[in-house]
Amino acid sequence: MKAMILAAGRGERMRPLTDHIPKPLLEVAGKPLIIWHLEKLAKANFEDVIINHAHLGEMIEACIGDGSRWNLKITYSKEGSPLETAGGIKKALPLIGDQPFLVVNADIYTDFNYATIKNRNLNGCKGHLIMVKNPKQHPEGDFVLKDNQIVLEGKERLTFSGIAIYQPEIFEDISIEPVAKLAPILKKLIDLKYISGEAYQGLWFDIGTPERLNEINLLLKEKLKS
Repeated sequence: MKAMILAAGRGERMRPLTDHIPKPLLEVAGKPLIIWHLEKLAKANFEDVIINHAHLGEMIEACIGDGSRWNLKITYSKEGSPLETAGGIKKALPLIGDQPFLVVNADIYTDFNYATIKNRNLNGCKGHLIMVKNPKQHPEGDFVLKDNQIVLEGKERLTFSGIAIYQPEIFEDISIEPVAKLAPILKKLIDLKYISGEAYQGLWFDIGTPERLNEINLLLKEKLKS
């Protein structure tokens, strides 16, 4: 199974930090966010990783290179301007191929073990989402997990973690221009009962603001002390 790391976001809410460095290279516990993902993917025995980028993307390539230091083969999907999640995946399809693939948002920090879903059988579904408890900045959540199926309505809503497996066919017929967002595609597939899911109870942070970046750094600093 191939993996794709979504790294093309501009990081507007992280400014001024992202004026001169792309968000995936912001450091958590002394290491760029994207490096944490690459190390975990390598540990889970992934071999091929696609990374899309736009804003200051040349800095990402300079930092990571071809991935050989992690025994990974890394290829890049360059976007002139961010195409949103679905558009970025659509553009990268020639690099992804025709098999189910893992997608990870570069701007999260988690101790999720990617090996647990590597080569997962989708059992007729077109996607599988990892869901987490709602963070304080997103208390209303996104979707409901019911009997390992993602549904739109229900009381106990969870937040989509930004970690998922997708069938490439989901993105084959969408239009990239002007931008293609993921949420409307997912909602349509969820309504058709094509998306499964599971809940993850471990450490997960959406690094969306400087305050949250500082929060995860303080948390990890304390963990290292204990």
